[in-house]
Amino acid sequence: MAAIGIMSAMHEELSAVLAQMADGQRVTVAGRDFWVGDWQGHPVVAVLSRIGKVAAATTASILLDRFQVGSVVFTGVAGGLAPDVRVGDVVVARGFVQHDMDASPLCPRYEVPFYGRACFDADPSLSDQLAQASAQVLAAAPLHLGQETMDQFKLLTPCVHQGLLVSGDRFVSTSAESRLLSQAFPLAMAVEMEGAAVAQVCWDYKAAFAAVRTVSDRADDAAHTDFQRFVSGVASRYSLAILTRWLKDLPTGVPGIT
Repeated sequence: MAAIGIMSAMHEELSAVLAQMADGQRVTVAGRDFWVGDWQGHPVVAVLSRIGKVAAATTASILLDRFQVGSVVFTGVAGGLAPDVRVGDVVVARGFVQHDMDASPLCPRYEVPFYGRACFDADPSLSDQLAQASAQVLAAAPLHLGQETMDQFKLLTPCVHQGLLVSGDRFVSTSAESRLLSQAFPLAMAVEMEGAAVAQVCWDYKAAFAAVRTVSDRADDAAHTDFQRFVSGVASRYSLAILTRWLKDLPTGVPGIT
């Protein structure tokens, strides 16, 4: 059975994952530490994605080529764009677009040259499984986070959203930028910096890919507020609980790309 690749965007998330892996062995490739081990009875290779599209694409390529993983799951944070996506919610991606891709007039804006498409889909089966696991975790959010943390970040009834993620090589942190992205991509749930690049690499390798993002901010003028505290207190705990729930319920074998 091919291993599952787990890419974490933040050190806090990766540390939480490594604590759960049995007999994790470090393998260093291209300056990156890949941890090979077992979690919930499944072979897993875990790695820090690094920030930005190029760094994340390099990491994904190594996972797929060197470690021959059969699927990749990405966890991290994102800025909410859709009106009903709130801080503390979780977005499970259904598709990915690079919002800063523009090779016009060679091809339409946002379309990736030589692919004939702008959007790269997440694997439907894998995304369904992660959405279900996310819903179970959020239904018991106070248990995973503690009521004090829930109150601190004003997390009332966190919920799961599914839809488009847009990716680009900049941290969106102004209300003006957020509005422009929402106008350009009316169906976008959230914005981040890696997903679309990893999706393109997985498309090339015909590997299943899915992403789970915790909404840390609204990608507006207050996006930097308490970011690190949110990552350690909320996002990393969500990520660990969701992945644990998913792997526990996952049958032998992982779905391939559809």
